[in-house]
Formats: sequence, structure tokens, C-alpha cells
Amino acid sequence: MEHPRWIWQQPDWPHVHWQPERLSSVLRECVQTQGKLLGMANAAGGTFSAQNELDSLLQNIVTSSAIEGEQLNVESVRSSLARRLGLDNPEAGRISPRSEGLTDLMLDATQRFAAPLDHTRLMRWHGWLFPTQEGELNARPLRVGRLRGDEPMQVISGRLDRPVVHFEAPPRAGLEHQLADFLDWFETSRTDSQLDPLLRAAIAHFWFVTLHPFDDGNGRLTRAITDLALAQGENQAIRFYAMSASILDDRAGYYRILEHSQKATLDITDWLLWFLHTLLRSLQHAMERIERVLAKARFWHQHREQGLSAEQVKVLNRLLDGGENGFEAGISAAQYQAVAKVSKATATRHLAELLAKGCLTKLPGGGRSTRYQVR
Repeated sequence: MEHPRWIWQQPDWPHVHWQPERLSSVLRECVQTQGKLLGMANAAGGTFSAQNELDSLLQNIVTSSAIEGEQLNVESVRSSLARRLGLDNPEAGRISPRSEGLTDLMLDATQRFAAPLDHTRLMRWHGWLFPTQEGELNARPLRVGRLRGDEPMQVISGRLDRPVVHFEAPPRAGLEHQLADFLDWFETSRTDSQLDPLLRAAIAHFWFVTLHPFDDGNGRLTRAITDLALAQGENQAIRFYAMSASILDDRAGYYRILEHSQKATLDITDWLLWFLHTLLRSLQHAMERIERVLAKARFWHQHREQGLSAEQVKVLNRLLDGGENGFEAGISAAQYQAVAKVSKATATRHLAELLAKGCLTKLPGGGRSTRYQVR
């Protein structure tokens, strides 16, 4: 008998297994970090939570498409999300059908986490990915809201005359049955006390992307299913982190571990390890972002009666935002002048006032190299 080339050709597919002892440490760290993140976010209050949720959802949508090489109109997606979440968006612009469809998909996957994922819902998700009911794949019409056709589904790279096949999905024949098995497992595994919710999300991700049931959009639907599984595990709709962003940060590693695992045995430990480490980075990044917001709030509470000028407030906010604005190493007098749009003399006076009021501290160094950071 020919040795199976792909994991789905293994006789016992899709009954995967793993080595718990290799996962225990990172799984425990993920669970602990997840708990800390939720505690920090809840303690931050409602207004912060709503804005942070919008930012996380936006990041998830934009980066999930970027993984596939698509650059979205960020402001259009932001406007769509803000409208649906009931948040003010003074810079709201035109909302495209594409943005509306992606917003529908993300909110359905996260806010309706208690609803079952059945065939009808999945087909509706695929329709939201292609809301104009148009599209072409290799000059063939795209089957929107329907499973792929009879042509082989392959992930390839390289020259047209010498393609490298990184993955080939199961054949079209029997795909309905395989997809039904996945959807049944996804529903019944929610109450499996022996399966950690984070591992369930990782298995769902791997299983669905291996099936590759559509002509196009499989990766984005896979990550939406992952978000649904994570929301179900946390038993809450509000999202405070964007795993797709961390996948994008290691896109090459993402495709490499998928290819490795889809050509291997039914032991998917390596995939689960990669997934958990990536999830952990997502959680840690979210905690850092929330801590910056909380530190900013504490700073302004402490200095709420200092009588600062608009220019001083602007610069301090830039410093409080940290690395996001390139001032993680503090700010110089010349940079203050540029950010505040004031003269050199005014910048010098403003900095002296901020030092006297305890808003800033001077870092080691002197002369033109002197830098200041928030105290």
C-alpha cells in the first residue's frame, strides 16, 4: 500500500492525537494570561472595553485578510464596526459592501458564540466574504456560498511549468460528509470536559483548513471559526486580543507549520505548540496595550489640575502612547518642537514647566542629546 502523502489520507483521519506533556507548560501559561487579560479589561471599565473591542475586532479583520495578501480599506471597516457597535466615529466615511460583509462575519462569529455552527451558517459566512456575489479564481467563476467544484484543490508556489505543491485538500467526492463530521464535532466538543477549550480551537483551525471546502476564503473562514471557538471557551462575546495579528507577524511560520503538519502523522503536537505560542503572544500584546491605557489614565488623574497647555497635553499623550509613536526612548527638545509645532524657545520653556510640575523626568545625557520621558 502506498504511504499516505497527506494527513487526510491516514486511515484514522480525522482522529488526531497529541503529547500532553509537551503542551502542559505553554497551555498553563495561556490560561493564566487569558485570565489576567480579562481581569485587567473588566477592571478598566465600560468605555475603555468598548473602544478596545472595536480596535481588536478591526485588527482581526484587517490582519486576517492581510495574511491572504489582501489590503483592506481600514477606515471603511472601522466605520462599519463603529456603527454596528453603537460607537461614535466622527471620521466615518463611505462603508463598502466588502467592509459590511467582513463586519457581519466577525460579529456573527464572536457575538453569537452560543449559536451552533451548522452548514447554513457556514454558507452564510462564505457569502459575507464575497458580498457582491462576484469573483474569479484562475479565470473560473467563484462558487459563493457553495462548496468547491471537482477540480483538485492545491496550495502551490513556484513556476507554472514546475509548481511546488505544498498541500492538496481531500477530493470533492465525499466532502459534504467530511464537512458534516467537522460541524458535528465542533458542536459536541463544546461540552467535552476532557478537551481544553484552547486545544479545541487549535484542532478546529487545523481540521477546517485541511478540509479546504471552498474555492476561496478558506483561510479567513478558518480564522473566524477559531475566533468563534475562543469566544465559546471564554463564554463571552467581547474580544480583547487579535490572534490573526500574531499569525500575520509569523505568516511564513504559519504556512510552514501547516505544511509540515498536513504531511505528517496524526500526531499534531507540533501544530498545537505553534498555535498556543502564537495565542500567548496575542494575549501578551493585548495586556501591554491595556496597561498603556491604564497607565495613561492614572497619569492624567494625577495631573488633572496642572493647568497644562494644549501643546503640552499633546506631547504628553504621544509619550504615554509609548512605542506606538516612536518615543519609547523619550523625546528631545527638537522633537518636542516638531510635535507641538512651537518655537525652540517655547519648547524649552514647556519642557522646564513639565519638569517642575513632575510630569516629566530628564534621562541621563546632556546638551542636544538630552531626552525626557513621562515620570
